[in-house]
Amino acid sequence: MPPSRRDFVFAAAAPAFAAPAEKLTITSVRAFPVNVGGLFQREAPKFTSDFDPARSRWFGPFAQLAGAIAVEIKTSRGLTGYGLGGGGGAAAYIIEHHLAGLLVGANASQVELLWEQLYNSTLFYGRKGLPIMAMSGIDNALWDIRGKQAAQPVHALLGGPTKDKVLAYYTGFEVEKALELGFRAFKLPIRHGLAQGREGMDAIVDQIRDARKKIGPSLELMIDCLCQWDVPYTLEMADRLREFRLHFIEEPLSPDNVEGYARLCREVKGPLIAHGEHEYTRFGFADLLRNRAIQVLQPDTTWCGGVTELRRIGALAAAESLRMIPHRGGSPYGLAVILTSPNCPMAESFGILERMNPVMAAMTSRFEKGYYYPSDKPGFGVDINERMFQ
Repeated sequence: MPPSRRDFVFAAAAPAFAAPAEKLTITSVRAFPVNVGGLFQREAPKFTSDFDPARSRWFGPFAQLAGAIAVEIKTSRGLTGYGLGGGGGAAAYIIEHHLAGLLVGANASQVELLWEQLYNSTLFYGRKGLPIMAMSGIDNALWDIRGKQAAQPVHALLGGPTKDKVLAYYTGFEVEKALELGFRAFKLPIRHGLAQGREGMDAIVDQIRDARKKIGPSLELMIDCLCQWDVPYTLEMADRLREFRLHFIEEPLSPDNVEGYARLCREVKGPLIAHGEHEYTRFGFADLLRNRAIQVLQPDTTWCGGVTELRRIGALAAAESLRMIPHRGGSPYGLAVILTSPNCPMAESFGILERMNPVMAAMTSRFEKGYYYPSDKPGFGVDINERMFQ
């Protein structure tokens, strides 16, 4: 039987190097909850009533970057890898009580094999969410080890950079400060949605008008709707915002509303429809692509399955001539894939104009005048150690 199109896609996404003969036995696996940005609320806030809209926007201690994990994998030859994942203490529990048992004693060099075994072993309670976030941290740590073993940066192991620097875009509210730092592309988080009604719509228009006035007519402007809209709301807002020439509208709907996203991709004129930050693995993205429900793919390297899976998702996007702009791609873990992928034109800000702690500082890529630059250090070039988590 001749090879299928999908066979070619995943052959292209395979690592561009031969497995080394040297065996690196994994001796220990640990995961540490870390806060690398965002608000952290371990305890529920005080709500005004059972109908308080804030009840649906309290994300707890395991979501987003406030609920990250750092995974540490040690090997028999003294090499230690560090990877960033998601899911906070819940994901760390999964690693400690399940996945570490699959890894200790295994060959750390067999990255793809270990990914498949971890995925299959969590299949009956995983496929999306916490188990994949936990796997992401593990996979990234294994790639860190591979780079250190080869004495090369991870992007060299993935085939080498396709560009010498990556255009960065800033996400946040400090637009004027970002301009001063050299950013030339901006994304505004949108705080208003269905709960705020038409007054919220007016506030959104005012917010975007103000940002466009600050950055001028020629720079890129995007918005992140944080899954607060529905299809009619998005269609109306896309029409009202046409004068501001948005590059993309990100996550207007729930990630599960595939049919709604497909309709937006058909009917919204002008800005592209971007999402996938809260989608998992190549299987989830393949479903979106089959349904023509996505125009800009935004997987997060630390949530979607790690570098191994991000490359596969990127290959799917490239096969459809679509752009992949990973969520928080300015981190060293996202930047390695963006550098080696021709269909990844930008990297989202990570560590710039954010609250800093030692882990965040260590994971902030080199940034100069609106661009991220690759590291030439082995692995991901992230200088962290276990003392930072004590």
